[in-house]
Amino acid sequence: AKKVVAWLAQRSEVVRLHYPLRESDPGYAVASRQMSGFGGMVSFVLDVDLPRAEKFVSATRLFTLAESLGGVESLIELPASMTHASIPPDRRKALGIDDGLVRLSVGIEDVDDLLADLDHALKVALGR
Repeated sequence: AKKVVAWLAQRSEVVRLHYPLRESDPGYAVASRQMSGFGGMVSFVLDVDLPRAEKFVSATRLFTLAESLGGVESLIELPASMTHASIPPDRRKALGIDDGLVRLSVGIEDVDDLLADLDHALKVALGR
């Protein structure tokens, strides 16, 4: 997950990145006191609308699209059209659930393969 986070932090398409291992994360101090290590859960916001975000999560090949995260396999979720789809868009936005919010559960696959998968999905979603 640390390598995926480092890769995401370098991407211009990512406007926010949430991971407690990053010192810049608002939860870093609390996480550091409460945890002896950090897990594979990563959230980030892409600078895209909902249709492009849906295209992104659907374009992954190694990350499996799933509403329930956690396991040994890498999973991906788009809250705006999955877990929080029943909430009106303006209310979601007020809650901090942007249309481009993506959640990952990074599994045990080779990290270079996972990064290539995310890169491929970005290219598909952005038409590059």
